[in-house]
Amino acid sequence: MDLALNGKTALVTGASRGIGLAVARTLAAEGVRVVGAARTVTPELEKAAAATVAVDLSTREGATQVVERAVEAVGGIDFLVNNVGAGDPDRLSLGGFLGTSDEQWQAVFDLNLFSAVWTTKAALPSLLERKGAIVNISSINARVSTGSPVGYAEAKAALTMFGKRLSEELAPRGVRVNTVSPGVVASPLWTDPNGFGGRVAEAFGVPHADLLTGIPAQFGIASGRVSEPEEVADLVAFLLSERAANIHGADHVIDGGTLKAA
Repeated sequence: MDLALNGKTALVTGASRGIGLAVARTLAAEGVRVVGAARTVTPELEKAAAATVAVDLSTREGATQVVERAVEAVGGIDFLVNNVGAGDPDRLSLGGFLGTSDEQWQAVFDLNLFSAVWTTKAALPSLLERKGAIVNISSINARVSTGSPVGYAEAKAALTMFGKRLSEELAPRGVRVNTVSPGVVASPLWTDPNGFGGRVAEAFGVPHADLLTGIPAQFGIASGRVSEPEEVADLVAFLLSERAANIHGADHVIDGGTLKAA
């Protein structure tokens, strides 16, 4: 299927690894000039992207700066993928509500919700001019909060609704907005023993490798496996393309059948 993306431009946040890196690579393979933004720019991102920006997207200043740099680098923005999220596993408490600080709530919302709000606001003039498209990367935790750090599911639920609100406002003006909500993905978030997956394994008192092996059964994944970052990236690329021209304000779940209700 020809997605007709060649010659377009895209800003992808949280692009140094995992889903963001897979999106950058997939779009680049389709001929898109990608600006990849991340707190730490990796060699893999340097190779995939036409330009990179090292930036802290949990701040309004960082979000504004990244859009300015992207426009300078590629001349304008056709597509925006708000992928940055999760958070620093060393700073996230896995405890309950009473054990979660106000600082964690603020940090999680800044990164998982307000980064998308700030980046979208800064990018909208270019997106409106070019009749572009936005994809926000949310999570099935927006619907099922079990197992996530306090604040994460709440922020992702708000991000999903933010996409719906944006779509209602922007669809008549020629900009499409959609959401992709992955389940567990084989990204460093889970596979890195020093990442969130490692913290979860430690909390449960099991080896990290055993945790990963047991995830499909533990989460009730109907397909029997977790998703690959490239599978999420393929869905994002489709939603950005004109093949999805009349898909507006939708939340697309890719979770191997984890969610059991519509």
